Amino acid sequence: MTDPLLDPFGDPGTGWMAGRSAMVTGGGQQSDSEPGVGYAICRTLAGHGARIAVVDRDETAARRTVERIEKDGGEAIAVVADLLDDAACERAVREAVEGLGALDTLVNNVAVGDRAGVFEVTPERFHQLMDLNLTTAWQMTRHAVGVLPRGAAIVNISSVGVRARGPAMVYNLAKAALENLTVGSANTLGERGIRVNCVQVGAIWGAFAAANMSEQMREVRKGWSALGTEGSPWDIAQATLFLASEHARWVSGQILSVDGGPGVGRPPKPVPPPTLEVTTPEGVPSVHS
Repeated sequence: MTDPLLDPFGDPGTGWMAGRSAMVTGGGQQSDSEPGVGYAICRTLAGHGARIAVVDRDETAARRTVERIEKDGGEAIAVVADLLDDAACERAVREAVEGLGALDTLVNNVAVGDRAGVFEVTPERFHQLMDLNLTTAWQMTRHAVGVLPRGAAIVNISSVGVRARGPAMVYNLAKAALENLTVGSANTLGERGIRVNCVQVGAIWGAFAAANMSEQMREVRKGWSALGTEGSPWDIAQATLFLASEHARWVSGQILSVDGGPGVGRPPKPVPPPTLEVTTPEGVPSVHS
């Protein structure tokens, strides 16, 4: 008989995902510089003992993540699929099960952070952004639930953009729908013992931000959180790890915001003045603000 006074999670040194098999969409790493959220999630789950199916439409990116996991002694496979195609989603689930031997964890991470306004885009672009940020998660979940066992976990990756009051953007609309899908799915799949939760991503500095944001804007954005700092993809990965693991076995239908705390009441940081290089009479460059 189990002693009720003993920690059911056992030795804290044991990997939280030991024995589990996880599929992470958008898990490829595009470069050797800043990490992406999917990459960080794959590495973190693998570091805790999970076997990983890295799903990405870019084979090179997927294999880059797999190689880093294997280099650290983990187990991973690359699954190449364009998740806009429903048939490809079905095939990806099948390949993950065949390659890993089982599947009990799904992380829906595919997203495109586009600032397109809802009344400025063409109907084609509107549907494309909704499909990338919402439909891919629905399709993957729909195909995965047929193989996920009792005790399985699904984690969707959303954004604090859902809180924005305007201007209206398609991305925020899609992420709000994804969070609604999370709660509804948790209630629908609960009787099957499948947990569904969501991580809401705040102002992090990773591959996407590095490619699309100036250093000046980066400094301003740090002031958006209560802590006055920015996060990283690894912060998102740690939250995902918790929700995917047995440590969150009684947590479902929740939206976990990882954003450094709400910045309400904190005055925004001013945009720093540009740095100018002035040449002194001696010909030595002198940096001034």
